[in-house]
Amino acid sequence: MGVSKNVTVIPAFKRVGNQKTNESKVKTRVAAYCRVSTDSDEQANSYEVQISHYTEFIKKNPEWELAGIFADDGISGTNTKKREEFNRMIEECMEGKIDMIITKSISRFARNTLDCLKYIRQLKDKNIPVFFEKENINTMDSKGEIMLTIMASLAQQESQSLSQNVKLGIQYRYQQGEIQVNHNRFLGYTKDEDKRLVIDPEGAEIVKRIYREYLEGASLLQIARGLEADGILTAAGKAKWRPETLKKILQNEKYIGDALLQKTYTVDFLSKKRVKNNGIVPQYYVENSHEPIIPRDLFMQVQEEMVRRTNIRSGKSGKKRVYSSKYALSSIVYCGQCGDIYRRVHWNNRGCKSIVWRCVSRLEEKGSDCTSPTINEETLQTAVIKAINQLLANKDPFLQVLQKNITTVLNEENEKAITDIDGKLEELQQQLLQQAKSKNDYNDVADEIYRLRELKQNVLIENAEREGRRQRIDEMTEFLNKQSHELDEYDEQLVRRLIEKVTVFEEKITVEFKSGVEIDVWT
Repeated sequence: MGVSKNVTVIPAFKRVGNQKTNESKVKTRVAAYCRVSTDSDEQANSYEVQISHYTEFIKKNPEWELAGIFADDGISGTNTKKREEFNRMIEECMEGKIDMIITKSISRFARNTLDCLKYIRQLKDKNIPVFFEKENINTMDSKGEIMLTIMASLAQQESQSLSQNVKLGIQYRYQQGEIQVNHNRFLGYTKDEDKRLVIDPEGAEIVKRIYREYLEGASLLQIARGLEADGILTAAGKAKWRPETLKKILQNEKYIGDALLQKTYTVDFLSKKRVKNNGIVPQYYVENSHEPIIPRDLFMQVQEEMVRRTNIRSGKSGKKRVYSSKYALSSIVYCGQCGDIYRRVHWNNRGCKSIVWRCVSRLEEKGSDCTSPTINEETLQTAVIKAINQLLANKDPFLQVLQKNITTVLNEENEKAITDIDGKLEELQQQLLQQAKSKNDYNDVADEIYRLRELKQNVLIENAEREGRRQRIDEMTEFLNKQSHELDEYDEQLVRRLIEKVTVFEEKITVEFKSGVEIDVWT
């Protein structure tokens, strides 16, 4: 006869956190997490109320003791990376200092499903439950995680819905031409009591200086060094100017009173990551939305000059060359034989040191068939002075030529073209909105809008080129009228202002002025 088995059931201790709850003297260490989404006064009061509520709530339970109240105030809840108190609370849980967490609702704990479930599982591994008051869910219950998944999903949809509502509101304001600009870091502008952009005179002068110096031939780095030398701070209050910052200033359409809205867009409402808008979502170009600092023609000249500097090509092969403005003659002296650019070189010829200018094809290309002359810097500078003095010695005929040129330049036909294009664009914009509302296909209308906008841009560039030529003629006229005597020495700044191009031939140097006048100096 066999011995009967005797089985004794040993009940498991119920654990919360790292502690056995049925031990008489050990209390459950409970922490509370609360968060408010905005920094308004009303919400700030709510923040204080939540802290008070949880302090009382935990103290009322004799089996609990307060392990701390963790509160993130005024930070968006869609990204746990920025929630310092939340992250600190999780760390303390992992270190065994907290046995349980209570919070108002899932949406307060996490709006991102993945993050929410990640942390709940991480806490469950440590036997730490999270209790959500509003939903009455304890994550350690059997139904806890199923309910949690559903609730977290709902919370995510609410967050997406809110994000979409905000986006629609912004889109509506864009369509009305309302612009939003962070004026605290926007050089040249501030905002009035109605939150409209208004010119800040001191900042506007700096913007004008940047545009002026760029068109006078200075590089972005040279402009930056000049601003730093004069102790001028950036819009962010920094002493150092970066070339990239200056480039953005020179390309920002807001300085001509326009505003291109939605340059970037939010890829994902959860990560709030923004990327450059390359036609994925609509953009809105608002003309004359605020007072300009830079005239439209001057702005277009800068864009044209920026393209020119980026695409300097010279020589028979049209090889791309890097723009330099270290010296007034950099990037404007060309070879009369092969068409390539001349470069300034320190030359040591059998112990005799000198500074010369030489065709780049002869410097860089082995076996180049170019036989253009290497020219001493002093000889080159003297030729430029001679050309300017020839102008001064023959003022009257040149002034007549300049007057004739300016008459040719002034042509008002394009003004009418702009008005006509604007009228058609306005009509098409209305068509586009109507067809979009009725969900009809509007590709043809959109294509026509793009075509007209490109046409308008080309007309504006032509106008800018014309205005640029007129300004250069005016500058030359003013110089000839004011300068009473010939120049004795080479002047870097004057050369930057007046000279467009210098071409070196075997027996002569041709100096082309920005006003369109050409003078040959024989060597």
